[in-house]
Amino acid sequence: MSEKRRDKKNRILRNGESQRKDGRYMYKYNGENGYSKYLYSWRLDVHDAMPNGKKPELSLREKEKILHKNLMTGLALNGDNITVLELVQKYLSLKTGVRHNTASNYKFVVNIIKKEPFGNVPIRRVKQSDAKAWFIKLQKDGRGYSTIHTIRGVIRPAFELAVNDDLLIKNPFQFPLSSVVINDSVTREAVSPEDMEGFLNFVRNDNHFSRYYEGMYILFHTGLRISEFVGLTIKDIDFKEKKIHVNHQLQRKRNMEYIIEDTKTSCGTRDVPMTKEVADCFRKIIANRKKCHVEPMIDGYVGFLYLDKNDKPMVALHWEKYFAHVIKKYNKLNKVQIPKITPHMCRHTFCSNMAKAGMNPKTLQYIMGHADISVTMNTYTHVSGDDALKEMERLCVANM
Repeated sequence: MSEKRRDKKNRILRNGESQRKDGRYMYKYNGENGYSKYLYSWRLDVHDAMPNGKKPELSLREKEKILHKNLMTGLALNGDNITVLELVQKYLSLKTGVRHNTASNYKFVVNIIKKEPFGNVPIRRVKQSDAKAWFIKLQKDGRGYSTIHTIRGVIRPAFELAVNDDLLIKNPFQFPLSSVVINDSVTREAVSPEDMEGFLNFVRNDNHFSRYYEGMYILFHTGLRISEFVGLTIKDIDFKEKKIHVNHQLQRKRNMEYIIEDTKTSCGTRDVPMTKEVADCFRKIIANRKKCHVEPMIDGYVGFLYLDKNDKPMVALHWEKYFAHVIKKYNKLNKVQIPKITPHMCRHTFCSNMAKAGMNPKTLQYIMGHADISVTMNTYTHVSGDDALKEMERLCVANM
């Protein structure tokens, strides 16, 4: 999870809240016309004391609650009954400062609700049984568990907002999703040593795909997120200190706009150590880097390692397609098939391999850029019975 923003008293600030340098609190929200609007107060909470010399006023969060209730009440008066869709849209209008990927997910959820008859149901008529029945219907209609989980991540807090603003007594979506929907998500597994070796050897010796060998090797042996990898510039590769400076990521929006964003979490900003083999791969990438008349610049960053045919930095989608094409060609030419491999599976594989090799968990957490070590331990380390046997034998020999 991302590190929470805090005020000068070290209190966690909610979405849209901030504290200015002069100590005054501010809440940013989207007005009816789509433009940003603001609330201000010298106090964050109702229990805060008013600074000396300032006129008495409501705290910021008191003002926020009144704002939300007025917005909801206004919606109810305009349409008589707030529908599920209207509630979700109003809730999302109060979400500010979200990344473009998050905004895309919100739009995805709204588009689904628009197509559903459930979206036109007044919120006062929605019971918990109705909410459960709708999730069951979505899965029967072919929606995956992860998609339904994403929808729930929006609609549940939207209904919670209605409860907080006294429009509803209870939130009908307060129940475990797994109690009504089957988790059919495919577990992401690490690539086996045999498949990884076969894959990389095939890429290295293929006349067409060999140009991507170094990049694929690096992904398998550093644990970098693909958005971090494509965002790397020549300056980020520190050959002297044998480190990769990771402090940003490259994204491309649906409208083809390229942007630089911070790392996924504050812990994502890190220096990833590189082996001699990884350093050699970077040297070859830089030596063979495509020459162009004008260096592409994205938000002040230049010197991206891989450029496409249009002299634009390659993005995650490029590499996802390259991996898919390699697998397709490999399986066409070989009787022994290799399962699907993606750039993110390279990250899983690196973490799993390092864990099996006995790397200190906290060190591995740092290299992976995980904010929570449970992610490192539970999500990315895939241990089999054979692994357990080998570890037991190793410890027994060491203690003899």
